[in-house]
Amino acid sequence: MSTASYCPNTPEEVREMLAAMGAASIDDLFQPIPPGLRARSFDLPAGMSEFEMLRRFEHLAGKNAQHLAHFVGGGYYDHLIPAVVDHLSGRAEFYTAYTPYQPECSQGTLQALFEYQTAICRLTGMEVSNASLYDGGTALAEAAMMALRITGRNRLVIDGAVNPFHREVVRTYLANLDVELVEIGPKLGMEDDLRLRAAIDDATAAVLVQNPNFFGSVSDFRKLAADAHAAGALLVVSAYPVALGLIESPGAMGADVVVGDGQSLGNPLSFGGPSFGFIASRKEYIRNLPGRIIGETVDKKGQRGFVLTLQAREQHIKRHKATSNICSNQSLCALRGLIFLSSLGAQGFAELARLNYDKAEYAKKVLGSLSGVEVMNGGATFNEFTVCLPTIAEEVVTALLRKGVAAGVPLSPYYPEMERCMVVTVTEKRTREEIDTLARHLEGILCS
Repeated sequence: MSTASYCPNTPEEVREMLAAMGAASIDDLFQPIPPGLRARSFDLPAGMSEFEMLRRFEHLAGKNAQHLAHFVGGGYYDHLIPAVVDHLSGRAEFYTAYTPYQPECSQGTLQALFEYQTAICRLTGMEVSNASLYDGGTALAEAAMMALRITGRNRLVIDGAVNPFHREVVRTYLANLDVELVEIGPKLGMEDDLRLRAAIDDATAAVLVQNPNFFGSVSDFRKLAADAHAAGALLVVSAYPVALGLIESPGAMGADVVVGDGQSLGNPLSFGGPSFGFIASRKEYIRNLPGRIIGETVDKKGQRGFVLTLQAREQHIKRHKATSNICSNQSLCALRGLIFLSSLGAQGFAELARLNYDKAEYAKKVLGSLSGVEVMNGGATFNEFTVCLPTIAEEVVTALLRKGVAAGVPLSPYYPEMERCMVVTVTEKRTREEIDTLARHLEGILCS
């Protein structure tokens, strides 16, 4: 069987192209690059046939642990994906579409993004949404940048219970700016916002929080929103979208900007990506939203149509006035989110959220009844909760992996003082048998 070449051009075609350019060899094309900066090798293996390549990747994939009972969350979640999501998002009209600059030939993509924006607004309780961002972390950082532009201030307060990866993205965005980022350390088991409210002053541009937070706790941010607004600051809430099928929207709590990661809306777990971020705000801040916004209009015949309305990107306006260079690489993931939400409908989405809540409550009760295991969350939680063990959590998680259970996320890498704690996640896919198995193995390890 013949092997595939990494180069699609035949030697004759290469010679013809070089002759047309007046070059004697491929190396001549790289002459402007100093020899020390040229790639010496691309370290590519020999070409393979299709059969050999598939066998190679099946072998590599086989090294992954299979058939684990999955209780790991912390930002990416193991949710069911209806078959219709793969089917519709895989249609060529969507799958191959790029940035819809030309409305006369992009109405399908433009309408899908418009409907996506509508769905995000309804989900978050906000008035306007853009057509998606890269992921939840960048969405939070873009919201922080929005707050700085809107208020003209240079101080941000961020809750230490916000996803550590997302806080790192925010720190990276702000690293070279004259901005003070005040991180308020979390106090596990004390789900109040008094310390956040006390940190607000007249230089604060925004307070950044997450609901449910990284430990799984659900909060009511009405008082925090009121205090922030009284000081002239904004409230930015990062939300877990599935939770919004059950808990009150951030908009109803007084949030000014709402962000989040859309992986749990119809996008599979795949080593942390790809995903999409969503961002929505009050209408008065629409010109500060990053990326692009799809608008609805009518043509000269009065027919309904969709167009790119606001796109304050550096390629369209003066660079120093651009809000972001976010492009179209996540639109297909956002489309999957729209199909997911549309296929479930409002009632189905609420039922999904309820199922997540009920199963996690059962797991919380079962694990909390084990000797030496303490559930640390002081109030309500949504499909995640934090348990404290009598020994180091990372060692327990490793021991449970050997028994076929991915038990949770140990907290010590992110909060060194919490080395005995881990976050346990229970989605609608976890069965009662799996939860009981987790409890039985955990009890056995702790008693051994």
